[in-house]
Amino acid sequence: MSEMKSLAKDTAIYGLSSIIGKFLNYLLVPLYTYALARTADYGIVTNIYAWTALLLVLLTYGMETGFFRFANREDYDAKSVYKTSYFTLLISSAVFATLVILFRHPVASVLGYADHSEFVAMMFATVAIDAFACIPFAYLRYQKRPIVFAALKLLFVILNIDFNLLFLVALGKNDVYYVFLSNILATGIQTLCLLPFTMPKGGHMDGKVLREMLRYSLPLLVLGVAGIMNQTLDRILFPYLYTGADAEAQLGIYGACFKVAMVMMMFTQAFRYAYEPFVFAKHKDRKSVEAYADAMKYYIIFSFLILLGVVFYLDIFKFIIKETYWEGLKIVPVVLWTYVFQGIYFNLSFWYKLTDETKWGAYFSLIGLVITLVLQVVGVPLIGYWASCGSSLVCYLVIMLLSYFIGQKKAPIPYDLKRIGIYTLITVVLLGIYYALRLYVISNTWIMMGVGTVLLAIYLFILTRKDFPIKDVLRNRRNNGSGRSH
Repeated sequence: MSEMKSLAKDTAIYGLSSIIGKFLNYLLVPLYTYALARTADYGIVTNIYAWTALLLVLLTYGMETGFFRFANREDYDAKSVYKTSYFTLLISSAVFATLVILFRHPVASVLGYADHSEFVAMMFATVAIDAFACIPFAYLRYQKRPIVFAALKLLFVILNIDFNLLFLVALGKNDVYYVFLSNILATGIQTLCLLPFTMPKGGHMDGKVLREMLRYSLPLLVLGVAGIMNQTLDRILFPYLYTGADAEAQLGIYGACFKVAMVMMMFTQAFRYAYEPFVFAKHKDRKSVEAYADAMKYYIIFSFLILLGVVFYLDIFKFIIKETYWEGLKIVPVVLWTYVFQGIYFNLSFWYKLTDETKWGAYFSLIGLVITLVLQVVGVPLIGYWASCGSSLVCYLVIMLLSYFIGQKKAPIPYDLKRIGIYTLITVVLLGIYYALRLYVISNTWIMMGVGTVLLAIYLFILTRKDFPIKDVLRNRRNNGSGRSH
């Protein structure tokens, strides 16, 4: 239980910074939808950010997970592992940034922004800086310094918002260019502030360590590329697949409605930041499998709580975006389920990372990529962004199941399937009741939010009775308090 408390504490710190950061970024969404002239402008932002997400995976080439793996191995010097990772990423990122600036015009033409090569140059240079910074940020997590990590992550968010407000509101520069300019300025300042906390001290650049890390990490690159394409391919391909004249406008609606579902992504990301170093460190413990099983159960329980909360209060969450984007809100529940499956898949993925069989991750991601690609190519021309979000849902459901069944044969973990199944059934039943009442019985928005509140209370009641009994929580708090008094 002490391990779960430690994990919960780190998740809370990472989560708080993530939630605050994402919430503040939420404020940029209405700013963009009101300040930018057209929904198509937000479509451009959505498309270029999707490209940068893909590039970030390419430029980090699995080294972040490789760092955690080798830094926690007793036969490797953690300082040498860090120094090797640090300078390898620094060199490769600098080379990429130089090349993209030199060849910005042809690259922009290929991406469909021949008249705006500055968009591509700024954002691709930004992603190069982010790629390098991933190892210093990983080092903070390795050192279990979540407060410094969170503060620096929040610094970027605050700077980004301030620059956007300066350019788009104070100076009235209502152009997409200033969205990207704000991003590169904030990223540069954040990275400069990060360096004093993470400069390598001790150790040495080790060619053997680098070769071993690359051998371990390169399969993760395939996994990562396929994985991020499963997440972003919809926004990359949409302008090429959609047959209507308003492709960028539809992409803008789709991208804005995705933001409404980001509450789930915040939780998944916060859990990941704490869980990854915890798992690799805990791997040495004989009781690790029980800890992994508990972590999975609690992740799923709270994911369902968030899903229900967003669905039941969607009439409030929708005000995050401008009314002209509301036509896409029906995809939000689909996106939320996708995030749930994605988070479960992430938790399951540690069986092949810990057994050094990372090839399985590549296999799963490639299978998911094929599913995503086929469903989008076939579906987007017919049903637009519904095919985009549906393909992601099917992709993560399939690879989640594949990872579970194969993982249980390779490195079995005693997941509490009975309890997970019960919570899944409860969640589905509560959603079914809500939608049945909303579609066929009650049309009043406020009454339906009241119904949603009652249904959410039922879930919380079951949760506190079965897995988080209030009396036990209070007893633990009293015991901890009396312990401190001595």
